[in-house]
Amino acid sequence: MSFARSLLRVKPAEQLAEDGSHTPLRRTLGLVPLVALSVGATLGTGIFVVLAEAAPAAGPAVVVSFVLAGLAALCSALSYAELAGSVPVSGSAYSYAYATLGELVAWICGWCLLLEYGVSVAAVAVGWGGYLNEFLRGTVGLTIPDAFAAPPGDGGVVNVPAALVVLLATAVLLMGVRESARATTITTLLKIAVLVFFVAVAITAFRSANMTPFAPAGIAGISAGASAVFFSFIGFDAASTAGEEARDPARDLPRAIILSLAIVTAIYVLVAFAAVGAVGVGVLGESDASLATALRVVTGQGWPSVVLAFGAVLAIASVVLIVLYGQTRILVSMSRDGLLPGMLSKVNGRAVPAGNTVVVGAVVAVLAAVVPLNQLAEATSIGTLVAFGLVNIGVLVLRRTRPELPRSFRTPLMPWVPLLGLALCVYLIFGLDAVTWLTFALWTAVGLAVYFGYGRRRSKLNRTVVEAAD
Repeated sequence: MSFARSLLRVKPAEQLAEDGSHTPLRRTLGLVPLVALSVGATLGTGIFVVLAEAAPAAGPAVVVSFVLAGLAALCSALSYAELAGSVPVSGSAYSYAYATLGELVAWICGWCLLLEYGVSVAAVAVGWGGYLNEFLRGTVGLTIPDAFAAPPGDGGVVNVPAALVVLLATAVLLMGVRESARATTITTLLKIAVLVFFVAVAITAFRSANMTPFAPAGIAGISAGASAVFFSFIGFDAASTAGEEARDPARDLPRAIILSLAIVTAIYVLVAFAAVGAVGVGVLGESDASLATALRVVTGQGWPSVVLAFGAVLAIASVVLIVLYGQTRILVSMSRDGLLPGMLSKVNGRAVPAGNTVVVGAVVAVLAAVVPLNQLAEATSIGTLVAFGLVNIGVLVLRRTRPELPRSFRTPLMPWVPLLGLALCVYLIFGLDAVTWLTFALWTAVGLAVYFGYGRRRSKLNRTVVEAAD
């Protein structure tokens, strides 16, 4: 096999499914836990944290930015749903790319997912520290000193709360997937209740003057806002990382992906509209804990802002838990294929990849402690957009190369929906800062070095091909 062809070798969907059928992971998750997994991973990453970054850029039109980002996510979600039903294994977009676009593209996709999941956990953890301070201020009148509640770039020395919540989530994951799923469902319901409470309170202070000028920076501002808030839609694909722990993955994974995105988009638009209408974009941009700040302005130093801050502390902690879970399962798939060290796919008696989980938790805790929020959010967005773009291409390729493959869900309006999803991903990528592009280029270069230095030679698919040739 030529060098070029070896980079594009595809792992058949049947082989992926066969590998997944012998997984040491336990199939315990039904539709409700899977929906809770995706909603829990998504809801909170943006509306609690990134609204403070996007509102000043887009103005009141940040509501439109959420709709635009949601549309991009929907097209990709439909492609995810078809591939999740066709290739129901752990690994998310990495596994789908392996079945459609070849090993090198799958590696790049998996490397992007490591950036998406790992860095997004760190970003959410940074926002968690902001809400913890809001809660402490409202209850005991004290806050954690800036030196220990912010990273160096934001005026601190080390962000202790951010690192702490990552380590606590790591400890919960080590207890087992069933226990993690229960915690996820409870905290997801709590999160939705807190946001409904916010809308009910904020809408009472709605002023039409806060909505004008609606789009002060025009289309450019809306696009920049959409690129930033796209970070808040990361997580709807979390169910696809649980393909080997779902009881009926072919049926439930597509449903969970689409249901979770619909729920999250509706909540985001409502909360953004109520927040901007109540206090204006200027107030929202003053603090990482933008929603708690908004309620404090609306109600004074009263109990509503304390309730919201308490809910956010618990809810954002659940996002850290779920996204860490997704990160570890993607590493399991890449390790099982031989592209990463085998210890990352070994599980203990609780059916947990313990070594993998500890390594991920430690690395993410360090990132959360020392890197500023805005840099983390944008680095996450570009990794996600690349992965989503590859999923949209993958569903087109699989329809053409494997039309006979059983599909429990079929993306409607083919090929227009995947093409639109791909176009929107490209459009949003070009709305990101040059520094984000540079960070992504460096990350990709490191990933290619790891692949050619380690993964390509140890790939199990490569060994299978060589043995067959011999």
